[in-house]
Amino acid sequence: MALRQGWKLILGRSFTTGQVMGALGAATMRLNQNILLLGKKVVLVPYTSLHVPRYHEWMKSEELQRLTASEPLTLEQEYAMQRSWREDADKCTFIVMDAEKWQAQPGTTEESCMAGDVNLFLTDLGDPSLGEIEVMIAEPDCRGKGFGTEAVLMMMSYGLTKFEAKIGQGNEPSIQMFQKLHFQQVAVSSVFQEVTLRLTMSEPERQWLLEQTSHVEEKPYRDG
Repeated sequence: MALRQGWKLILGRSFTTGQVMGALGAATMRLNQNILLLGKKVVLVPYTSLHVPRYHEWMKSEELQRLTASEPLTLEQEYAMQRSWREDADKCTFIVMDAEKWQAQPGTTEESCMAGDVNLFLTDLGDPSLGEIEVMIAEPDCRGKGFGTEAVLMMMSYGLTKFEAKIGQGNEPSIQMFQKLHFQQVAVSSVFQEVTLRLTMSEPERQWLLEQTSHVEEKPYRDG
């Protein structure tokens, strides 16, 4: 289905299972279905059916539809898309949570902490070491706080060695964010009005990434 394809452009992980991603490729993209990643600003949790209603409300926004190159879906279609993202072996999808809200008090609902989502896709069947990263911080009061930056770093730590981001030409905040993460522009599409940025992980880049994500903790995840 192409309804949610494109880029999520508003505005990683350093643990053992992540290190095997590059070697095992698509078969391991579902490793996230039972884990939670705890960072300083964000918490990443698997996208479950519990998150669909809030996500569906986000995607009614014409601004988000434009920035993510998405078409509006019915709630039923959104549930079907969630199941697809959960089951597909070539996708790794997390919901981005506001860590401060998450840790505020016991019993806080995940829905009340949701800030956006971050995705990693294997887009080249001939090169399982290449992943395309998308990030969306949908909640307006969560933007400009570094949530997108930390979420991308955590996804980059999944062990792939090459990363790509496709960003709308007019989305300067996202372009600047990825450039600060060492991505370099490699192509411009006048047809799709987007730029492509890439990062290949050299040894110095890998060490830099490990430093940036050394605080990330992996914990078991249970829905809700």
